[in-house]
Amino acid sequence: MKKIAAIHDLSGYGRASLTVAIPVLSHMGYQVCPLPTAILSAHSEYKDFRSLDLTFYMQDIIDHWKELNLKFDAIYSGYLASARQMDIVADFFETFGRKDNFILVDPVLGDHNQLYPGMTTEMVEGMRKLCSKAKVITPNLTEACFLLAEKEIHRVGLEETIKWCKQLSSLGPEYVIITSAPSGNHQNIATIAYNKTDQRTWRVISDYIPASYPGTGDAFASVITGCLLNGDSLPEAIDRAVYFINMGIKATFGYDQNPLDGMNQEKVLHYLNEPLPYYRYELIG
Repeated sequence: MKKIAAIHDLSGYGRASLTVAIPVLSHMGYQVCPLPTAILSAHSEYKDFRSLDLTFYMQDIIDHWKELNLKFDAIYSGYLASARQMDIVADFFETFGRKDNFILVDPVLGDHNQLYPGMTTEMVEGMRKLCSKAKVITPNLTEACFLLAEKEIHRVGLEETIKWCKQLSSLGPEYVIITSAPSGNHQNIATIAYNKTDQRTWRVISDYIPASYPGTGDAFASVITGCLLNGDSLPEAIDRAVYFINMGIKATFGYDQNPLDGMNQEKVLHYLNEPLPYYRYELIG
């Protein structure tokens, strides 16, 4: 069974980070090996959450994994709580990265045109460093803006998003996938992906649903990781991930629940192993 090292925080309540990544990737047939960065009473969008920072224990875990001579088929990092953790993860990439595995970085920094609480310019720079070591990065539009030190996000269109993909690829990654991208109308939302190797750009458009659920970015990046590890092409992977998120949001939107609880992914996990009803990806450049 293929193994994935998943470097994220663990929330006791609310679907986010490891409580999203583990069930998704396990359902796709992989063994998930978590390297927790922090333990939270509930994810960070809940008021007054408690957090246990695991920065000083991460290296002990990594040292033991070295002693066990563990090897991973993929390495997947998400939310990191400090610049120090970013340095630790960068070293982890150097130690466990190989020619026959790949690294995916979900550069969790912010959303809705602003950084998450606690994120600093030093941490943005640390995340930029991690992106340079990855094969795949999956920023949302806000995170792409901060990684590129852009100041204007409100008027970004398709051409600008494609330009940002190519600029981010110059940092090092082979695949750049930008989520929450403009589609050109208010009824849809787009995901734009660029393959630096063949210099092709892909787009998948999905229905816009007026709802926001924490953890959907974690679910998206998890599906991308699983698909690429399965040998799927870049457009196939983004198509599968977009479809899963769209079905999960639709399955959640009809219920009267606190949006902070996250997407009801348990109801749609079966879509991960079913044939897609149709392909929606399109080559746009």
